Amino acid sequence: MARRTLVDQASVRVATALFSVGYAWPSSQIFGRTILAGHNAREIALTYDDGPNDPYTLRLLELLARHNVRATFFLIGRFVRQRPQIARQIRDSGHLLGNHTMTHPVLLGLSPMEIREQLAGCNASIEDATGEPVRFFRPPHGARSPGVLRTAAELGLIPVMWNVTGRDWTPLPPEQILRRLEQKVRINQRRKTGSNILLHDGGQAHLGVDRGPTLEATRRILESWPQGEHEFVTVEKWVNKSSAPTVGF
Repeated sequence: MARRTLVDQASVRVATALFSVGYAWPSSQIFGRTILAGHNAREIALTYDDGPNDPYTLRLLELLARHNVRATFFLIGRFVRQRPQIARQIRDSGHLLGNHTMTHPVLLGLSPMEIREQLAGCNASIEDATGEPVRFFRPPHGARSPGVLRTAAELGLIPVMWNVTGRDWTPLPPEQILRRLEQKVRINQRRKTGSNILLHDGGQAHLGVDRGPTLEATRRILESWPQGEHEFVTVEKWVNKSSAPTVGF
């Protein structure tokens, strides 16, 4: 009996570890396929979560326009409801818009109905503001499960994770954000894979979050990374292509 108990406990620990990896590790494909990046090491997708957020989203759009670069913006539905004109400006500037839920919860703590409400509500907010359907979805905190991915698929949403982050949700100076990004991109290039960069133009708690360091880090990326050596793309470039399971943290 004691031996059986030990085996059962070990099985629970293994299952718990697999579940933790599956729902939180960006590169995990345990619970279902998600977009990470393509196999062209020159390709870089700049992606921004938690907007729209004035004035920083608008300043970011101006910066990207000066360098003729398209990015991907994963928007929070309740902020789109408050700032629909910014969502329209993102669309009008040629960028890709994605679903980042209605209120940015950890989806694993919600019922199936609540998960659907979060995703469908954000879709409706973006579509009401822009008049265009939403195709892509990034789960808040990267937290996903078979149920989350199943609901996304039922709503026609393609899940997107990341394989590079500057951890700009913490109070870091732009130099440190940029240093982290450069290190991770170099690792991806050695592995012959593209880089899907997670940054933030807003904050989940409220509008008006200071994203000056992210804006400055983006400026330095666009001015110092040779465009001949890098190709800036949106995540739609990687649909139906193999994703490289590289480490994202």
